[in-house]
This record gives sequence, C-alpha cells and structure tokens, in this order.
Amino acid sequence: MSTAGESGKGVGGLSTAKRRPGRRPGSADTRGEIIIAARKIFSEKGFDKATIRGIAREAGVDPALVHHYFDTKDGIFVAALQLPVEPAKVVPLILAGPREEVGERLVRFVLTMTADPEAREPVIALMRSAMTNEQVVVMIREFLTAAVLNRVVEALGIPPVNMEVAFAQVFGVILMRYVLRLEPLASIEVEELVQIVAPTIQRYLGGD
Repeated sequence: MSTAGESGKGVGGLSTAKRRPGRRPGSADTRGEIIIAARKIFSEKGFDKATIRGIAREAGVDPALVHHYFDTKDGIFVAALQLPVEPAKVVPLILAGPREEVGERLVRFVLTMTADPEAREPVIALMRSAMTNEQVVVMIREFLTAAVLNRVVEALGIPPVNMEVAFAQVFGVILMRYVLRLEPLASIEVEELVQIVAPTIQRYLGGD
C-alpha cells in the first residue's frame, strides 16, 4: 500500500503530494530552487501565463512557500531576473505627490537607480537580451505592461501610448548612456540630465 509520501510524481519525478509550507526535506536552499524554477517557467510561458502554482510545481514545493518568500508573481519575477526594484513598491511612490511633477519623479528615479553599477547591470543585461531573443522580449513586455504601464495609465488616466512613449524615451536614454556610451550623454550628471528629459516626459504624462 502506498503512503502519502509516495503519491503523485510531477515534472522530473518531483513529488506533487501536499506539503506543509516550509523547507523541502534535504534542501539547503529552497528559495534558490524556487528562483531557478521561476526562471524556467517565465522563459517557457512568459509572464502572463506563468503562475505561482506552476512555479511551485516545478520547484517541488507548496505554493504557500512561494508566497512566503516572494509574496506575489511580480516579486518572484523581480527576484528571478535580479531586477533592482519591485514595481509594486516603486510605482506608488512615483505617483505620489503633485501631478505636475510626476515626470520629474519618474526620470529622477530611473536615472538615479541606473547610476548604481550593481543596480544597472541586470537592467542592461535584459535590454541586450531583448535585442536578440524573442522569448525575452515577450516576457519583459508582459511584465512591464502588467506591473508598470497599466498601473500608471490607470492612476493618471492617460492613453496607454503616452506611457509607452514616455517609457521608451527614458530607457532610450539609458541605452545611449550606458550601452552605446554616447558623449556627452554618458558623462553628464544625473541631475542635469533629469532637467533635460523630465519636461518631455511630463508632457506625455499629461502635466503642464
């Protein structure tokens, strides 16, 4: 007679039997295994079709354990791709405050964040990957749409294309500044660059 521990084998022979939330027996780094599983699932299914349950199944853990470590699908995506910030936490901060300054807050945040080499590295790596890998393009597009663009569009009541153009311009600056290293853009101080770029971004976002 089979026992509960012997029932249900999933992908790769991993058990799908119900587990209590907690570290998998014999595992030294459950969080790390979840991240590895998440990278595989996001790569195969994209952001929209990936689920916490599917990631948990791939990692051989209970979905509650994934929620314990990462809270949301956004959170595990950020961890899996080693992104420097989680949009769910940052977007409300950018939207807070006077509407006529939202463009400046957005530009200052992105430029300040990417000025840190450790924070910038995974962002630049993703941008480079997206130039040659269609799966990466789909994954990033779905994540940005759900986690950033839609939230800002809804909060500000602007046409989606306005936010998309604003986002494209900001990251175009990042590309020219840190990948192509176009001078004097590559060397200009962050605050000076904010004053140049922010007024245009503000127009896209519906301010003065």
